[in-house]
Amino acid sequence: MNVFKLYLPVCWLKINPLDLPKSIQFFKQNLWFYFIVELFIQANMIDPTEAFVEVVIETSLTLAFVALILFLNKSIHLYIQIATTVLFAENVVAFFGVPVVIWLTVSDSIYSYYLFALLTIWDFILITFIIKSVLSINTAASLTISFFYFLMTYFGAYGVTLLLF
Repeated sequence: MNVFKLYLPVCWLKINPLDLPKSIQFFKQNLWFYFIVELFIQANMIDPTEAFVEVVIETSLTLAFVALILFLNKSIHLYIQIATTVLFAENVVAFFGVPVVIWLTVSDSIYSYYLFALLTIWDFILITFIIKSVLSINTAASLTISFFYFLMTYFGAYGVTLLLF
């Protein structure tokens, strides 16, 4: 629980991810939570087998993207720490997002779409903040890299799944 409290300020853009501790156990916990939540969301929208494959691809692409940007920045030694930060940020947004997705599918209320859009923007801001902090680049560059992160992970996984099924 102490590591959780240390990582939580990232979600409010109050701490540099480089100042967070490296914890393989916390990384594994976040990885499993990420996988299970994404699988829950996908399995409620598409065939469970297809959902499983898509989430495996999405998770792999997320981890690969973090490795790629750190490798290109010559800071791969930060992988566990930064991958944990990305997964944690995604998990916090997903924690609030799962009820919104359920609300959206059950009621089709316009407010659920607004709230979903706000959560998506928050997720984008978090990833941009993490990338900006880790790579020490300007906001425009981090926004561009974040955009490619979302394209690669979410749309990439969707595209590969379409090719397989």
